[in-house]
Amino acid sequence: MALRDRHRSWLLGNSLSGANHDRDPAPPDTGNGARYDQAYFDKWYRNPRTRVKSPAELRRQVEFVLHAAEWVLGRHVRTVLDVGCGEGQWQPVLQRLRPALKYHGVDPSEYAVAKHGARRGLMQGGIEDLATLPLRDRYDLVVCCGMLNYLSGEQLERGLPVVEARTGGLAYLELFADGDAIEGDTGWPPLQPASWYRERLTRAGFRSVGLQCYVPHATDTNVSLMERGW
Repeated sequence: MALRDRHRSWLLGNSLSGANHDRDPAPPDTGNGARYDQAYFDKWYRNPRTRVKSPAELRRQVEFVLHAAEWVLGRHVRTVLDVGCGEGQWQPVLQRLRPALKYHGVDPSEYAVAKHGARRGLMQGGIEDLATLPLRDRYDLVVCCGMLNYLSGEQLERGLPVVEARTGGLAYLELFADGDAIEGDTGWPPLQPASWYRERLTRAGFRSVGLQCYVPHATDTNVSLMERGW
């Protein structure tokens, strides 16, 4: 999903919102990521008429998040954990920017892991599986892009502390709130007010530094008082 009209006019042409109004309801996920098959990724990631990001927009987003993490760390990012990574679209972009970077992606999609797992470093699982997967203790950068809104309130409350425990530098936690104009695959639970999400993020141990970026409270001395958000 994406915020409607952000760079949309010159990157993708017409807004996707019209197409979304006509789309079929998303099939339920059976627990093994069956909903997220090749047809799903073809529609939302590759088809120029329905994808939520162009390659140029994806590259710009990855570059922004990577450089934000490096500003906080004071050095190059060496390790990345991408939770809900889909096909691992961030991996090749990150690899071009930082060839020595180590990337781990986690996603429930059997299709995505079978097709890209060995090449891009993907493993099957969800946000609540992080404690049981063969991952590093902490990562310089943790990414949850386009996936947190799909979780129920209970899943989000259980999952955020697990993500915080793996964050050694910066976390990019993309969330949309009630009132945001969004487009893409919006087959998720009803959006909550921004204050609801902020409360859960704070409770999980995160401090906002703006533009969906967060640092753990334990390491927030790496950012100045004026760099901090709420």
